[in-house]
Amino acid sequence: MRNFINNFLRGLLLVVPMAAAIYVVYYLYNFLDNLIPVAKNIPGLSFVLVILLITIAGSYAKRYNTGLVNWFEDFIKDIPLLNLIYSSIKDLMTSFVGEKKKFNKPVLVKVETNLFKPGFVTSEDLKNVGLPGKVSVYLPHSYNFSGNVFITEKKNIIPLKNSSSDVMKYIVSGGISGSIKA
Repeated sequence: MRNFINNFLRGLLLVVPMAAAIYVVYYLYNFLDNLIPVAKNIPGLSFVLVILLITIAGSYAKRYNTGLVNWFEDFIKDIPLLNLIYSSIKDLMTSFVGEKKKFNKPVLVKVETNLFKPGFVTSEDLKNVGLPGKVSVYLPHSYNFSGNVFITEKKNIIPLKNSSSDVMKYIVSGGISGSIKA
């Protein structure tokens, strides 16, 4: 019986992550494939059109960084709730994707004498808000898409040699996946 349970648990460790990854890809594909109602009769056409439209929008934004994009952002900032949603999503996206990634300085933060937390420097000097010598750091939570921002002294920060993605994977996995190097 013990052998059966061990094999079952080993099987769960193999099947659940694969099934979850396949489900997410399937869900995203179906979501994108149903965005354009006119293309519903041809499976996959809406998916291809959405991918092409997003790529064309990215190409347009790269070439003509001003103009329509700036006009849209100026227009949206006058609409309170829409501005909050748009700016929050844009900030989150640019934190991970794009030319100006925000979480690009992985660090260890000394919290107590023998307690350190991995995170990312989000602002290196807070003298413009009356806190010279202090930095703000974002400390993501494990197994969650949330975290906290803390303000601490620069002396409590130890830079890490890992890439930001390695440190994020380490944090999100609860320290199980990968390692960190100071």
